[in-house]
Amino acid sequence: MRRERDSKALLDQARQYAFEYIDAIEKRAVFPDEKAIENLDRFDEPLPEHWQSGAGTLELLNAYGAPATVAQTGGRYFGFVNGGVVPTALAARWMADAWDQNPALYVISPVVGKLEQVCDNWLRDLLEMPDGTVAGYVSGSSTATLCGLAAARYELLRRLDWDVNARGLFDAPPIRVIVSEQAHSSVFKALALLGLGKDRIERVPADRQGRIDASRIPVLDGRCLLILQAGNVNTGAFDAFEEICDPAKKNDAWVHVDGAFGLWVKASPARKVLAQGVELADSWSVDGHKTLNTPYDCGIVLCRQRDSLTAAMQASGAYIQYSEHRDGMMHVPEMSRRARAVDLWATLRYLGRNGVAELIDGMCERAAQFAERLAACRFRILNAVVFNQVLVAADTPEQTREILANIQASGVCWCGGTQWDNEPAIRISVSSWATTPEDVDRSVDAFVDARSKVLPDPADGR
Repeated sequence: MRRERDSKALLDQARQYAFEYIDAIEKRAVFPDEKAIENLDRFDEPLPEHWQSGAGTLELLNAYGAPATVAQTGGRYFGFVNGGVVPTALAARWMADAWDQNPALYVISPVVGKLEQVCDNWLRDLLEMPDGTVAGYVSGSSTATLCGLAAARYELLRRLDWDVNARGLFDAPPIRVIVSEQAHSSVFKALALLGLGKDRIERVPADRQGRIDASRIPVLDGRCLLILQAGNVNTGAFDAFEEICDPAKKNDAWVHVDGAFGLWVKASPARKVLAQGVELADSWSVDGHKTLNTPYDCGIVLCRQRDSLTAAMQASGAYIQYSEHRDGMMHVPEMSRRARAVDLWATLRYLGRNGVAELIDGMCERAAQFAERLAACRFRILNAVVFNQVLVAADTPEQTREILANIQASGVCWCGGTQWDNEPAIRISVSSWATTPEDVDRSVDAFVDARSKVLPDPADGR
């Protein structure tokens, strides 16, 4: 291993493979073909008894792994809210991988501790968060939601003179959890993991765009945890934060906002009105690897009250050496973890305030282009396109399903399916900086071609 490290031949080999992959990304099918999937069987081998060639290991990975990847860093992947990757951030990620830092404590990695603090400051500024808001850097918004809700559970029970860290949940005063019926599945998962249950949750109806019905939210008090949404996963719609948060805060309720991809709208002067009042909440969860296009993985929990988050994430041990600087493990569940702040910092520094706004506005413009062109081609658009999400349907549920299957098999683009208003729909998530107007036009043509296989029609609207 020392010889391989010193020669750097393996790193050069990996660099060559990476460059080849990047150069071909726009030319390849968005989803791997059947042969590439079948060739994954080449990885089915007994665990070797002896050392294997490093070069041969990379060759195997490149020959049979790379062809079976999904081209989500290209411009025509719209299946989930999976962002592309900013090249500067990717390069910073490579450097950070070589550093192989553990950001648990400042004394383990001063540079990552510093960059986490810088990112804290920049995020507060960019997203217009309250002074004192602290961030924790986790794997994704699912974990960020877990952290935010853990902070809420700790603080609400503390106010009721109950230390959940010491006494647990047995015989604890009950907390009321209020969510929209359109809340993301990760919210319910986090509540279950925290022992707050699923059956006890109070679910509030949503409107036709997936926004929580503010008029149906029950009267709140200091025992209440209210969970709102910045960017519905199907429609991209935003809850009415200003209308809802102001009375909630006056009644001492804790408000958490699931802003996995939508919270970044605050960085767009042209569109931040969509999330007006979101800064009134107590905690927020958001991903860098969605709208911001950092490399995977990059989730962020933001909390107005630092003490509530650090108490919920507490850890102790005689060997732990805290410092007067930022100690990252105080804000997240993990001790050992990836140094996500390096590529987040690189992304934010490279783009700057204006670049982030342009990134967000560009995605919204491509989504609007999708909706306009598909409507002109006689597809039904099921949502008001306010952000980066477009819901599309054909004339019948059967046609929608068949068209989606044809699109996914085409290799031109890839979209996912969902259910909306009790009917199947095709969900388009525009989440990559790399998506161009030409990518949208080519993808719309793929929609029309997919429909022609279901309903041949010479007047196809192209």
